Amino acid sequence: MSYAAPIAHANPSKPSVNVDALVECIQACFDCAQACTADADADLAEPQVQTMIRCIRLCRDCADVCLATGGILSRQTAFDLATARAALQACVQTCMVCGDECQVHAQHGFAHCQTCLQACRRCQEACHTVLSLLPA
Repeated sequence: MSYAAPIAHANPSKPSVNVDALVECIQACFDCAQACTADADADLAEPQVQTMIRCIRLCRDCADVCLATGGILSRQTAFDLATARAALQACVQTCMVCGDECQVHAQHGFAHCQTCLQACRRCQEACHTVLSLLPA
């Protein structure tokens, strides 16, 4: 169960963007962080781990950025648009690069990379949506 929606609706601070888009983005960020963490671990178990080094690195970076972005978006009180914008932009970029790397490995039959790719693309899109909704 995700607590993003009930807390976002219960927070007395009014969200800076559409609450449904915000909740989807928070959930996508945390889901992507989990998928990237698990994928990096699965990469370590592959027989040819040397070929997975870039994927492991990008998954770990993506997990960190997604966790930070999800946390920043979860805090709506005294919300700072510039900080949120920077985090969202970094998340879009990191998810794109990580997803591209996972796509290469997914094409070679690595199911864990396919799952991570899907999580990265979902997060990338959700962050892009929230970015587009932020006031100028």
